Amino acid sequence: MTDRPMLVGIVGGSGSGKTSVAAELVKRLRKKAVATMLLDMDAYYAPLEVVKGRFGGRPVNWDHPHAFDLELMAAHLSALHRGESIRKPRYDFTLSDRTGWEEPLPPGQVVILEGLLLFALQELRDLLDVKIFVDTDADIRILRRIRRDTRERGRSLESVMDQYEKSVRPMHLEFVEPSKRWADLIVPTGVENRTALDIITHHICSRVLGQGEPQRV
Repeated sequence: MTDRPMLVGIVGGSGSGKTSVAAELVKRLRKKAVATMLLDMDAYYAPLEVVKGRFGGRPVNWDHPHAFDLELMAAHLSALHRGESIRKPRYDFTLSDRTGWEEPLPPGQVVILEGLLLFALQELRDLLDVKIFVDTDADIRILRRIRRDTRERGRSLESVMDQYEKSVRPMHLEFVEPSKRWADLIVPTGVENRTALDIITHHICSRVLGQGEPQRV
């Protein structure tokens, strides 16, 4: 049984299904009475004025590390690692800006984190106990992104396609895809891979609850 929260990182390209994998793991762990917190890297986009300043008048590249408040996220992960509560930023994608802070959140026994760049950045990667990469074909990822951004974030189809070509795909190739080498487990197809989810759930429960020998992942 662990004496501090277990930090599990889930990475994958935009539209890979990492958010669905994270949500499924949270549901499974809570069914086993494991207190679990879900944290998304998207909440840690830096305030809009800060991001604009970093790009110096150039169009903002939302898939680049400079778009994120990495110092805050590293500080929050360190606090969670010590078992301390945090106040997660509240971010509005229709405004592309931070709008406030959530109420204090305790880490529980397991913290599930998901995001594009968790493995690419050493200051984040080194805090994770388990690293999972969700590997999904590019055509599926772009279709999912189009559906999400047009339906949930008020974007036009043309703007989504333009952003994918100019920044999403290049940043995926530069930062996300190479970070696969840091993963402990690669999950093809995402949440549909029930065998991988069974293994991950068992491994986490073995570590946190001391139920039998841990599975190697």
